[in-house]
Amino acid sequence: MWCSNPESQRKGIEPGLYKSKCIGLKQCGACKAVCPKDNVIQFLRNKPIRVDRNICEGCLVCGDNCPSDAIKRWGQKMSVDECMEIICRDSGYYEESGGGVTVSGGEPLLQADFVAELFKRCREEKIQTCLETTFCAAWSEVEKVLPYTDLIITDLKIMNEEIHRAYTGADNHLIHENIRKIANLHKELILRIPVIPHVNDDDMNIEKTADFILQDLNNDIKVLQLLSFMRLGVEKYESLGREYPMKTLRFSRHSFQKRVEKIAEYFNERGINCIVGTGA
Repeated sequence: MWCSNPESQRKGIEPGLYKSKCIGLKQCGACKAVCPKDNVIQFLRNKPIRVDRNICEGCLVCGDNCPSDAIKRWGQKMSVDECMEIICRDSGYYEESGGGVTVSGGEPLLQADFVAELFKRCREEKIQTCLETTFCAAWSEVEKVLPYTDLIITDLKIMNEEIHRAYTGADNHLIHENIRKIANLHKELILRIPVIPHVNDDDMNIEKTADFILQDLNNDIKVLQLLSFMRLGVEKYESLGREYPMKTLRFSRHSFQKRVEKIAEYFNERGINCIVGTGA
């Protein structure tokens, strides 16, 4: 529910409508002129009010012809070759920084064959690879990517199964099982907790998370990062015609950040290498 990248939640290309950028139907009207369907972008008093996503085909010729960038293309189909062309432009930066390529999401394991081929090509170019995944995927999909993956980043969002399902829409059993398997393989692993006030920052959840890391993973992780909740992605939700799920969440930023720092202290006291990272 706190995802800041809603454009990655659905397969396929989607139009993002930024109403304030539109110069108006009377002054322009390019989107309506090129759209193969009638009344996909609906206007009121010269200004766009919504995209009828039930009839939109996702061709995005409207966005391609919009002179004010009021319609954004969320999503793009690319080949491995096209991705590698972009990646290799920064090869000097990878060498200088010691970094590499991270494939994130959405969920990259939904395209495991593509990611495996991309990472294989990166390895051939001596570029390090990092998979950032929810691990909500069959192990057979994980295995496709592992041989070409140098570093893995994943979340431990909520330990309680029912609460996890309520906020993410999925059970955490498969996720935890996959993380256990990764730890048993001694792959380099970074764990993250997106710390959400009044959701997973309570003592019980933090204690169970520490128990899981110590007992189930044998503390075989590179680092545990705490990512403080930030109200990000609101404009993206609006562009997609969706409501931001966490809009009613109210909390004191100062008090919450102090709480996050105390949580980090607790993990470190239990021998888990924990740092406070940038926001979730």
